[in-house]
Amino acid sequence: MAIWALADLHLSFGVPNKEMSVFGERWAGHPEIIRENWLKVIKADDLVLLPGDISWAMHPEEAVADLQWIDALPGTKVMIRGNHDYWWSSIRKLKDILPPSIHLVQNDVFRWNSVAVCGARLWDTPEFSFGGYVQMTDNPRANKLIQVEEPQAIEKIFLRELGRLELSLKCLPKDPKIFKIAMVHYPPIGPDLKPSRASALLEKYGVNACVFGHLHNVNPGTLPFGTKNGITYTFTACDYVKFMPVEIKPRNGS
Repeated sequence: MAIWALADLHLSFGVPNKEMSVFGERWAGHPEIIRENWLKVIKADDLVLLPGDISWAMHPEEAVADLQWIDALPGTKVMIRGNHDYWWSSIRKLKDILPPSIHLVQNDVFRWNSVAVCGARLWDTPEFSFGGYVQMTDNPRANKLIQVEEPQAIEKIFLRELGRLELSLKCLPKDPKIFKIAMVHYPPIGPDLKPSRASALLEKYGVNACVFGHLHNVNPGTLPFGTKNGITYTFTACDYVKFMPVEIKPRNGS
């Protein structure tokens, strides 16, 4: 049994007018590329972590086709919400449309064998920047009428998300034999691995690994991340990892 992670699937089977090819040739036909890569490495008894931006759907019923597509692939899947997952409404409503192999994490923990998965979306923070790693391009879907949020508003959202992350972290089991994984959508730490408010929380609750995505157009092979204070940080945005699921290996003794 293995653990895999892949963020930012950005599926649009229920809203075909939102195909990702508008963001560049590398996204052309990307669902089929994901499917082919998935089938190459993931088995039925594996765990698959999907750290947000699952679907372009705006409403739960529009996301059904994307969720069913994921369900048809092997593995037990666990998701958190990304900043573009507008279809993600209340957990009660979502449970009515969830296929059997898909599970959601929101203010709680998902247990799988000797693994516990917690998580939250997080948000932008001024603590670190990825400007030197990302190729800046225009967003074809950006609403030009939307004004840039003020720093105070961004900080308010970040603090709310940090609180949600801690709610989930508090649900982690105390057993040191359990491999503890945090899924967040936004990076919780900078590329230099200097301490952040999010990393401090992850360390406080004994997390072993953290997977995330969100960043796109990142220069290939430039984001190192790695292990800091016992936590391995792994960036798994689809286009960065060439749409290939990334294996998350428990360390010896975990």
